[in-house]
Amino acid sequence: MKVLIVIPSRYGSTRFEGKPLVDIAGKSLVRRTYEQALKANLDAEVVVATDDDRIYNHVKSFGQCMMTSTEHVSGTDRCFEVLSRINGRFDVLINLQGDEPFILPEQIESLVAEFKEHHTDIATLQKPIRQEEELFNPNVVKVISNSDNKAIYFSRQAIPYQRGIEPKDWVNVYPFKRHIGIYAFRTEICQSLSQLDTGNLEKSESLEQLRWLENGYTISLADTDFVSPAIDSPEDLVTVDNFLKMNPDRI
Repeated sequence: MKVLIVIPSRYGSTRFEGKPLVDIAGKSLVRRTYEQALKANLDAEVVVATDDDRIYNHVKSFGQCMMTSTEHVSGTDRCFEVLSRINGRFDVLINLQGDEPFILPEQIESLVAEFKEHHTDIATLQKPIRQEEELFNPNVVKVISNSDNKAIYFSRQAIPYQRGIEPKDWVNVYPFKRHIGIYAFRTEICQSLSQLDTGNLEKSESLEQLRWLENGYTISLADTDFVSPAIDSPEDLVTVDNFLKMNPDRI
């Protein structure tokens, strides 16, 4: 199975401008993400997709990069452009966010395995929620699935609701799952996905994956027990430093 891993990378950000080029223990954030993708035991090609000359020139010093349109509203759209322009045929496209410098190669591999083991259009990751704070944090996206481990719905709310139980006890009575935002797509559906209009569910929750569910596409969920530390603002670099101190093998 031939895989294309695309890492969308933007320079501009209201919360952390220039984030892809920030130094993390001697390497840029985008380079670390790129190198982690290369470690996956797959027949894969890795490409960074950007619309910024600074990122493009930096990435070209160590790997593949493609300049893409400045009009894209999401990283997924940027990935679809790369797929449409790159030479070669691929079975699976993976959208790996550019701020995942500690993504595990096994997590990438598990997404591709979903297409080998199950019939699905899209694959993504889920992780158990064990803390009340995490469950009720609207920035942590929750997901519920059917008996075939296909996504039913994603929400910023805690789902499913636990009737008759105090919220503080919810994490103890139900196996809640959080969504980890890395996506893999069967390449044959990418063109149709790129033509979908924003749906009402997506507008309500501001979650792109709800557009795909609303239009009948299946999303398979692979399990993981690891989530990378979030890097959304300069202040998060302290968390990253602490993570590296506790995991020196990641340096």
